[in-house]
Amino acid sequence: MALAQLSLSLQFAPGFKGIERHRAALPRHSVARWIRHALDVDGEITVRIVDAEEGQRLNREFRGKDYATNVLTFDYAQSPVVMADLVLCAPVVASEAKQERKTLAAHYAHLLVHGTLHAQGWDHETSEADAEEMEAREIEILAGLGIRNPYGR
Repeated sequence: MALAQLSLSLQFAPGFKGIERHRAALPRHSVARWIRHALDVDGEITVRIVDAEEGQRLNREFRGKDYATNVLTFDYAQSPVVMADLVLCAPVVASEAKQERKTLAAHYAHLLVHGTLHAQGWDHETSEADAEEMEAREIEILAGLGIRNPYGR
C-alpha cells in the first residue's frame, strides 16, 4: 500500500524557551513520515509548534477552554484532500513526555498521528467505543513506525 502524498508546512512560533530542543525533536522528514502514515488520503497540513500563551489563547478562542492543551486540530476538508492545521503546544508536550517517561520525539509522533486522525474525522469524545477504536488505530500506526504503545498497555 502506497502512502498518501503530503504537502507539509512546519512552523515554529518564534522565541519560546527551549525552541531548539523542539526543533531537534521534529526534523521535517520525521514529521512528514509520521503524518503520512496516519493519512488515508492525500493531505495538505500545517504543523505549528507554539508556546503556552498562544496554545492557551487558541484553545480558549476555538474550544472555550482556558488552558493550553497538547494538540489542537483545525480541519477544513476531509476529501478529496485532507486540509488541516495541527497546533502543538511545546511546553505541554514536553511536560507530558517527561511525566510519561517518553522521548520528546515519540510524544510528538503520537500527537501528530492523533491530530491527523482527528483531521480525517476520528473523534474520541463521542463515545467510549469511538475512543477505543481511535486508540487502537493510533497504536497500530505507531507500531508501524517503530514507536511503542503510547497508552502503556
